[in-house]
Amino acid sequence: MRFVRTTPPRPVEVTAVFPELAPLARPAIRLHPRPGVPSVGDSSVGGPLLWPAGEPWPHCEDAHLHVDTGSRQSPTEVRLRRILSSRWHPDGPAPTLTPAEEALKERNAARFTERLEASPPGPAECPVPMLPVAQLYLRDIALLRPPGQADLLQILWCPYEHEPYCKPATALFWRSAEEVGDVLATPPEPYEADYPGYVPEPCVLAPEAITDYPNSLDLSPELRLLLDDWSRWQAAGPAVDSSYAEYPNEFYSTHLADAPGWKVGGWPPWGRTDPIPRYCAVCEAQMIPLLTIASFEANGDESLTWVPQEDQAAASSRYAHRGVSQPTCVEVGSTDNMQIYACPTSPEHSHTDLIQ
Repeated sequence: MRFVRTTPPRPVEVTAVFPELAPLARPAIRLHPRPGVPSVGDSSVGGPLLWPAGEPWPHCEDAHLHVDTGSRQSPTEVRLRRILSSRWHPDGPAPTLTPAEEALKERNAARFTERLEASPPGPAECPVPMLPVAQLYLRDIALLRPPGQADLLQILWCPYEHEPYCKPATALFWRSAEEVGDVLATPPEPYEADYPGYVPEPCVLAPEAITDYPNSLDLSPELRLLLDDWSRWQAAGPAVDSSYAEYPNEFYSTHLADAPGWKVGGWPPWGRTDPIPRYCAVCEAQMIPLLTIASFEANGDESLTWVPQEDQAAASSRYAHRGVSQPTCVEVGSTDNMQIYACPTSPEHSHTDLIQ
């Protein structure tokens, strides 16, 4: 049975207070990733891809930043460390790996030894196998607008830092699931990753359609002034916390605008910079948000109002909180978001990305 996640109703219906915002509403789908064991036939984050056995696996050949973080680990090591961390409890014994996990650890160590003995080029000097980031089926994510007969979107990235802005390089593929014959059973993996946050944890999804409103930075100066009018907010009644009286715009930004977390469509988050329009390199059309890759589903006490109803109890638990706030274990930028943008004219035109 598919699991369900439901965003709590917003404290107020924002278009009832500010009908001027109604034309700016956009559809979005919150993905609600949660740790699981997805298959190639599932929509997922960090899960296995429905990748044709006869098609070369994507490798990154771009220049990588030579960032010596001192914390580089193989994807296998990253995942095993997470397993141990998930089993830790202050009142329990030291966590251990299962025999199968210990065998995996030994195979990973043997691979590392073989590489040292072979003395190959450094990992930033050779093509790097890319890691799956997201796989989205049209049947689950109706907002997708694939080209032709395609019904599947696959996004991968290189787990090394790239210019500009020190971020993973992304690759995007559309395909028809029906046309995939034999599936690649064991995709290649990179030798290591710059940061553990570049190794997504396999997650299943609970897609939820919502209506999204723009970040205040995407609003006109006139609309921002309206949002600062406390008397308009007072008309909404006691649902609007009086602690926002001095900065009512913050109530909008925290509880009503640009839903946080992994989502398809909707409005982008801003914060590192003011809004930056992205234009298609092929046709020069202004690009639109395709996917938000989020470091956190909810970060901070105030944003917990976005936590799904089914997860409210876990969100208040010290030990279960990370499974709700950071289920994918992804961290980009300084715990920021990566935006994947697509061309509205043709999804086959090159995508672009941006850290915010």
